[in-house]
Amino acid sequence: MADPVDISIVIPAFNEADIIGQVVAALAGTARWREVLVIDDGSNDDTGGIAESAGARVVRHPYNKGNGASIKTAIRNATGEYILIVDGDGQHRPADAMRVAEQLGTFDLVVGARTLGQASRTRGIGNAFLNRLASYLSGRTIPDLTSGLRGARLSILREFIHLLPNGFSTPTTTTLAFLKAGYNVTFVPIEAQQRVGQSKINLSRDGMGFVLILLRVITIFSPLRIFLPVSLASFALGAAYAIFTILTERHVTNSSVLLITLAVVVFLVGLVSEQISALRFEGRS
Repeated sequence: MADPVDISIVIPAFNEADIIGQVVAALAGTARWREVLVIDDGSNDDTGGIAESAGARVVRHPYNKGNGASIKTAIRNATGEYILIVDGDGQHRPADAMRVAEQLGTFDLVVGARTLGQASRTRGIGNAFLNRLASYLSGRTIPDLTSGLRGARLSILREFIHLLPNGFSTPTTTTLAFLKAGYNVTFVPIEAQQRVGQSKINLSRDGMGFVLILLRVITIFSPLRIFLPVSLASFALGAAYAIFTILTERHVTNSSVLLITLAVVVFLVGLVSEQISALRFEGRS
């Protein structure tokens, strides 16, 4: 278990003046942390001032950049060996944050995994789809891909800072990056509370973005997980159509040949991409 004095609490916050003071005070009273660091992401209210009054160290963005940009700012400014990221809207209980912190040191990334029943029906369906897709692509069961409550070793996060988007896909990217790079990852069950204010994530607007992030990260770390199924599907379709036309028309059509050729090309591209992906990790410290 990591000592709390080695852990920087990180709270990305945008227009959370109604609750940020309570969040900071509750976390500060849980343990003797290295620091409580609030990233005020260009808030239009007094989020930063209230956080400072509650005892946090505040780093301010001059304008709103996004949750991911706030996490990157925290990675550059945190002084602890580990960081523990907590949402600024009050939905994460200090007791759950402490349970996540207790696994740091043993694991490189610890994610607070919510149960599906804690989200709305639409969001629950969307999260379940993302969790299943991510589990297939990564080869590891992922109970909660998008949870904002997570702790990680800071030195490893810095390895992946160039992959992190400025928007709301940072949890997705960090989870997949740590898994595919072979670091120790675990999921701790948590119970999320009702947030104060409205969620900044819109499923219809951001859902496709999450899927694209999944595909992007897996293409970087394990390309054959994507290229191989596409290749097999194209080959199966081309072969089946070739057999059909041989039986019915006594010849093979150009469409069948093109589909089979496409399958071979996609497989070879995936194979080369897999080799490039492996080379990225050679010689890493």
